[in-house]
Amino acid sequence: MNRLQDKVTIITGGTSGIGLRTVEIFSEEGATIVFSGRRESEGKKIANRLGEKVHFVCADATVEADMESLVKGTAEKFGKLDCLFNNAGGPAPVGSIEAVDFKKSMDAMTLLFGSVLLGIKFAAPIMKKQGYGSIINNGSIAGHLAGYSTSMVYSSAKAAVLQLTRSAAMELGESNVRVNSISPGAIATGIFGKALGLKGQAAEDTAQVAGKLLSQAQPIRRAGLPDDIAKAALFLASDDSTFVNAADILVDGGMIGGRHWSAHQESVRNLGKAFSG
Repeated sequence: MNRLQDKVTIITGGTSGIGLRTVEIFSEEGATIVFSGRRESEGKKIANRLGEKVHFVCADATVEADMESLVKGTAEKFGKLDCLFNNAGGPAPVGSIEAVDFKKSMDAMTLLFGSVLLGIKFAAPIMKKQGYGSIINNGSIAGHLAGYSTSMVYSSAKAAVLQLTRSAAMELGESNVRVNSISPGAIATGIFGKALGLKGQAAEDTAQVAGKLLSQAQPIRRAGLPDDIAKAALFLASDDSTFVNAADILVDGGMIGGRHWSAHQESVRNLGKAFSG
């Protein structure tokens, strides 16, 4: 407990899923939190539930003026900014490259990559002046390897986030500002419902079903949970990680570690049967 005592943190996309759970865990650890999202009613309810150290700002992470106001306003109000978690995200267009919708794809790139770029842009000068800070970006295993998202646009955006993380880390690290990312695997949230066109609470309600379907997708036989990502973010936000910079933490239960043991053994058995035949 109290690993984030006296730390001021910003979390974007904090009204549901990974962002919401991170707000809750950071609050339990003593942080002063400003979290953002576009759903004002939900945001205010969360802030009221979690207490006086948790503050909601209705902001669109894809709008430069909103992000500038969020980051600068937080630092001005509390006198510093210890951590920024660029978590805001959502689904992207699915389907073949031949049928991709360019406008929707660029909108998705703005959300998935552009919001991270804006967050770093406005947090960097504040943290450099302080001489410290931690910026955390939400990546994905889909940014490492093709075939781990239903959307190649999503995968491409997350690959860009990972490279931006490394590039910014090499610059800002010289000012003792750390920039790292977390790459979730199959995490049971409402993003799968959103990808299929569901909205709001209807999308969030699909998380439990998604968890059951994803439980066999990695060597660890359960789906990932928002807690798994939030706790990785906690490590990167805390003083336990002051020598971690330009890193990506895979939180995927081993999904992209290699070919899964059981599937490989089944292939070997099938080969044996074929040879003996």
